[in-house]
Amino acid sequence: MAKKKNKKNPDEMSFLDHLEELRWHLIRSTLAIVIIGCVAFSMKGFIFDTVLLGPKHMDFPTYRFFCNIATYFGIESGFCADTLPFTLQSRTMAGQFSAHIWTSIWAGFIIGFPYVLYEVWKFISPGLYEKERKNSRGFIFIASFLFFTGALFGYYVVTPFSINFLGTYVVSAEVLNEFDLSSFISTVKTSVVACGIMFELPIIIYFLTKVGLVTPEVLRKHRKIALVVVLIVSAVITPPDVASQIVVTIPVLILYQISIYISKRVIKNEEKRMSKKAPKSS
Repeated sequence: MAKKKNKKNPDEMSFLDHLEELRWHLIRSTLAIVIIGCVAFSMKGFIFDTVLLGPKHMDFPTYRFFCNIATYFGIESGFCADTLPFTLQSRTMAGQFSAHIWTSIWAGFIIGFPYVLYEVWKFISPGLYEKERKNSRGFIFIASFLFFTGALFGYYVVTPFSINFLGTYVVSAEVLNEFDLSSFISTVKTSVVACGIMFELPIIIYFLTKVGLVTPEVLRKHRKIALVVVLIVSAVITPPDVASQIVVTIPVLILYQISIYISKRVIKNEEKRMSKKAPKSS
């Protein structure tokens, strides 16, 4: 009977062994994305008509919410219109089929994000101390929660603002708004994925602090620079109006403050661990 192959000790693994380990984590992550993407591909009606094209219709929950607020205060609002004044079109032979495939792949990545995180965690966790692994057991849940919260924020807040602003903006009555399908999908995808990744800021700061690249003092010192970066990112993923950029900036600044607290806690725990290891003077 063949003996079962034992898993190698991370401390004894060579650089090539680590690369091989990483390769299998990437293969499993890609396979999960493809499988979920195939399921999404078979749900074309729901993915496109309900999810992607939902913000194109004025009965979308975000439009109704802001319309009700405007009506309550007696203010005229573009959120109360009957329809958005633009149409979608596909101008290439394979345009709709290509959009179907790529949308399914992105859906596979977004829905399968927790499993991708799981594979990432399996790769990096052997390099942590036992106590650190125990304290980080909620990593996948917290990181997934932050990502999906950001994705929902991007879909229900950033996307409607972008589509409503850009879809109604005209430079002349002579110019019709007839957008390509790929451009519309790109707007939705960018808003959702970018916000999902931005909401991972506390997790990113946690690991940067662990490896010594970031400290609470650095985060506080460069708070103004961080604000400028956030405003630039907000300008990229939102339409060029002040209201939309403020809507995106506020939660990111809150996450930045949380990240400072997390970085402070990491440094404090590291100092406690080092003090316990230090030899006591006689």
